[in-house]
Amino acid sequence: MPVIIKKENPSSSDRSKKAMDDVEGAKSAIKRFIGDVSKSSATKQIILGASSGWVTGFLSMRVGKTAAMALGGGIILLQIANEKGYIKVNWDKVNRNLDQVADKVEEQLTGEAVSWMDKVKHFARNNTPFSSGFVGGFLIGLASN
Repeated sequence: MPVIIKKENPSSSDRSKKAMDDVEGAKSAIKRFIGDVSKSSATKQIILGASSGWVTGFLSMRVGKTAAMALGGGIILLQIANEKGYIKVNWDKVNRNLDQVADKVEEQLTGEAVSWMDKVKHFARNNTPFSSGFVGGFLIGLASN
């Protein structure tokens, strides 16, 4: 007599558990990458920021190519000159001014702080070379065709 084996269909809870595991895996990979970047040298952070910004900008394309290229290149050159000691940028003053403007806008729009924005601000402040490289690379990516 033949044996019949019944295959079990994965339930929706099993599928959602697998999806959540995938999401958690992606989050941990991103956290490892960000943690590794923040411990890297300023030059490596600028290069990683510029390349990831370029990819993001390239995918977002078609916004004022000439202006974006000039602005992105200027930001990268400014950051490199700052890191090499040719110029001195008072980042505390820049951050204070940006914080004041951001706080006013946020207060008028929502009345409360957005948690993921706070995380982005904190990361950008603590990883200035990476962040400025990302912005510069993003703008160059917008300009490239």
